[in-house]
Amino acid sequence: MKSKKKTAFVVLAAVVVLLIAAAAFTIPSLFDGSRTTIYYTQIDNSRVETNDSKGGVIDFKGNLPYSYTLTSYDENGEEKEITFGTSKELQEGAFISLEVVPVRGVTSWAEVQYEELPEAVQGKYAAPEE
Repeated sequence: MKSKKKTAFVVLAAVVVLLIAAAAFTIPSLFDGSRTTIYYTQIDNSRVETNDSKGGVIDFKGNLPYSYTLTSYDENGEEKEITFGTSKELQEGAFISLEVVPVRGVTSWAEVQYEELPEAVQGKYAAPEE
């Protein structure tokens, strides 16, 4: 009976060590930006929400009073709904790129021109009139 307990303990310990090792290599890449994906979207101000401070000790939304949830596309044209905050209401119809990191979400955004969008993304939007 002691032998079975000892074997079970060794196997369990080995599994725990393997899980810790896997986490040590995987978790940092979730936070360091090495798995960043760029998405592209067009601003639709009918989809903006204002975030009111609730007056709590930790107020994550209070620093960015505007929140957008927009359909966005990666460089291959794969669709994803993305929510991000801004300090101001953005220009209607403007194209932006969103830098998205797993776990952290949108870490930055920048306005881009239609011509700068990947071809697969350009097919999702009408070209602006000159």
